[in-house]
Amino acid sequence: MNTYFITGIGTDVGKTIASAIITEALEADYWKPIQAGDLQHCDTKKVQQLISNKVSKFHSNSFALQTPMSPHAAADIDGISIEPKHIKPPKTKNHLVIEGAGGLLVPINHKHTILDLIKPTYKIIVVSRHYLGSINHTLLTLNLLQEKGFDTSVIFSGNEHKTTEDIIKQMTKVKTIGRIEEEPYFDKNVVKDYAEKFKSYL
Repeated sequence: MNTYFITGIGTDVGKTIASAIITEALEADYWKPIQAGDLQHCDTKKVQQLISNKVSKFHSNSFALQTPMSPHAAADIDGISIEPKHIKPPKTKNHLVIEGAGGLLVPINHKHTILDLIKPTYKIIVVSRHYLGSINHTLLTLNLLQEKGFDTSVIFSGNEHKTTEDIIKQMTKVKTIGRIEEEPYFDKNVVKDYAEKFKSYL
């Protein structure tokens, strides 16, 4: 069984929808180690509401922080300290999808970042969305992961922007899983359709 770590080139690029699709495609377990803010409508609940299969299990956050900020700042406000040694993946005999917080170098304390939570055996899926500056952000993310030897692939999110995607693929030779279009809404049926499309590429 494999562990898939879903990261983005920034915030609001579509990580949670991508996580739901990958979870559904593999009938995997899902885990978000750090949730910062929006605890009543957290990413775990959002993914759970988009999954059709009866196999996936949803594991509790290691840290559920009150403030929608970078984890290190939200933890400071809550008066706690996040340490990587306290973030242990749940035990499961199933595939596991882990959703990160923001991008790779988002601080979780004053010394460590999200990148420090990723183990060498994980398969990394980077969610990239086009905006002014996204080529730079995507190349920085992919190059860092590739330099460290991670098994890395990309999902493009949003409307197609061919010149952006072509240069990213040419410069990194990264495996592309597919595209999540700018859908009018996402529900269980839409997620299931994407899961069927992406399954063979995982």
